[in-house]
Amino acid sequence: MKFLNSLFFLPVLFIACTPAEEAPANDSPSLPNIIFILADDLGYGDLSSFGQTNFQTPNLDRMAAEGMKLLQHYSGSTVCAPSRSALMTGLHTGHTFVRGNKEVRPEGQYPLPDSIFTLPELLKQQGYVTAAFGKWGLGFPGSEGDPNNQGFDQFVGYNCQRLAHHYYPRYLWDNQEKVIFEENQGFDKGNFVPNYIQERSLAFMEAHQDEPFFLFVPTPIPHAELIAPDSIMDKYRGKYLPEHVYEGYDEGEKYRNGPYESQQESHAAFVAMIEILDRHVGQIMDKVTELGIEDNTLIIFSSDNGPHLEGGADPDYFDSNGPLKGYKRDLYEGGIRVPTIARWPGKIKAGSSSNHISAFWDLMPTLAELIGAKVPEGLDGISFLPTLLGEGQQQVHPYLYWEFHERGGRIAIRKGDWKAVKYNHLKEPEAPFELYNLAEDIGETNNLAPMHPDIMEEMNTILKGARTESEVFRFGAR
Repeated sequence: MKFLNSLFFLPVLFIACTPAEEAPANDSPSLPNIIFILADDLGYGDLSSFGQTNFQTPNLDRMAAEGMKLLQHYSGSTVCAPSRSALMTGLHTGHTFVRGNKEVRPEGQYPLPDSIFTLPELLKQQGYVTAAFGKWGLGFPGSEGDPNNQGFDQFVGYNCQRLAHHYYPRYLWDNQEKVIFEENQGFDKGNFVPNYIQERSLAFMEAHQDEPFFLFVPTPIPHAELIAPDSIMDKYRGKYLPEHVYEGYDEGEKYRNGPYESQQESHAAFVAMIEILDRHVGQIMDKVTELGIEDNTLIIFSSDNGPHLEGGADPDYFDSNGPLKGYKRDLYEGGIRVPTIARWPGKIKAGSSSNHISAFWDLMPTLAELIGAKVPEGLDGISFLPTLLGEGQQQVHPYLYWEFHERGGRIAIRKGDWKAVKYNHLKEPEAPFELYNLAEDIGETNNLAPMHPDIMEEMNTILKGARTESEVFRFGAR
């Protein structure tokens, strides 16, 4: 497949994140279990523990009460695939291989290559059994980027982001086999598949409770389309008025092939979906307790980017961004700062919170330090384990960097409290940055660039060295 050239016109240099040497397998029973739950398009203000008042998220609130809220944690990108690429590779979007949502028909996205060393591969080297249940988006079925070829022993879910728009799909993947849902054929809705995926996740935990496991749960909720079973919808009908009506695709070839179906009660549907997400998180926490592995299990919850505006979603109605500006596809805080919670009884202080600045590309070095694995060379991430455990000296980032290749090209750099944002960069590469002091202006309302030429010069210097050339995927964002 032909490589797509970046429009940033910077020198070409491909970085393959490979380990300096393979670490021997470690079968020590002291290795902690690791569960990472990734919501899809959940806003910073969509949890009641992060300020939501229109509805409640009791299980996630319990997780926060029993763990730590990371108040300045960032996603890998402002859309799905590059955000997940940063999470899996420890590299930000100036270096990670997948930097946009490039689809490969008939099903799937452009794949991560074999040369990329991923988080599940690192954990497998240390003796972990690895699994992903939910939405993938980093390689079409059977490709190099297929989750089974990127370190996951088991994958159950949607390979393709486009098909993951639908909660009553006609099939899912179980490794290399299709699971056909006869009850969802045609226009039937007999199996709300997120519940099926959840059951498989819980079954995995039971099957591997006696060995160290890494469970990645990239749920498709609450990405559009907005839909939930009537048993839950009935609880919220008529409670979030005036309702928002969305006219979508309800027949023909497009039905359940990407475009969203209609929803007459988008507000009620969104809250119902949040309840399902919250319920699933509670079930995972309860299963850990039931299996007697709670004290040896780290659970992290986060979101892949900010709230979306698709399929009838109405983030302004619910104040889904809280105090933040922007949505999915923005590089203002609302597009990339995500609600994140870490829970590990006896290790992470209950009811705590942290303002340490961290991002998705920090997960690999954090978990590597946790299990005593060698950190691959060339990562952009740094371990935030000292923050989680309250032990040792916490290193800080010299800066954080994001680039986004749709809508004219967007760039963001955070250095300390300063945040530089540039829109329409592909068309106007010499256009000036906007500049905000997040400590004083979390809503990014007061552009201070004219008053701080020294900081602007520093941000432009960072930009010149923050990225390398790679394939760029500019179209088809999901």
